[in-house]
Amino acid sequence: MKIVGLTGGIGSGKSTVAAMFADLGVPIFITDNEGRRLLNKSKVVRKKVISLLGEEAYIDNLPDRKFIASRVFNDKELLASLNAIIHPKVAQNFKRWVAKQDAPYCIKESAILFETGGDAHCDATITVAVPLEERIKRVLKRDATTLEDVEARLRNQQNDDYRIDKSDYVITNILIEDTLKQVVSIHKLLLELV
Repeated sequence: MKIVGLTGGIGSGKSTVAAMFADLGVPIFITDNEGRRLLNKSKVVRKKVISLLGEEAYIDNLPDRKFIASRVFNDKELLASLNAIIHPKVAQNFKRWVAKQDAPYCIKESAILFETGGDAHCDATITVAVPLEERIKRVLKRDATTLEDVEARLRNQQNDDYRIDKSDYVITNILIEDTLKQVVSIHKLLLELV
């Protein structure tokens, strides 16, 4: 099975694009969702995160996401350490998930696909691109967060130019109708590669 990496910065609409591919019958693996699941359910991950960030990282056995974000998005070393706890387990679970799929290709959605080297395991890559100002507006509208928090996350992601240069395909996600047309077009191209 071919693996297609789907990436884009915060607020670009990766989830929207992934849902469009899912509607076309493509299996989708969302790495952020798997990372969240591991933070919630894995006793090994919980123990390592508490060791890294302290007891405050969990409240009633659930991760305190706001606390964790406030620590890691302002400290690149802590973020790298947290990623080193979670990313290998996400990668293991992705391999198991792929083995169970029956489709010409699947999509691995990851905000930091290129930053983590995850693109090396993909047969093709897609970037969802949106102007930065629009991305910030979307995140402020979608999340209960501040501009300062969004900017802290942005500092830990590469810009669109970096992702676009490394991608095989680019989807500009401004108008939903146009986005869907681009998804359908890329889907047809990907089916030809299989």
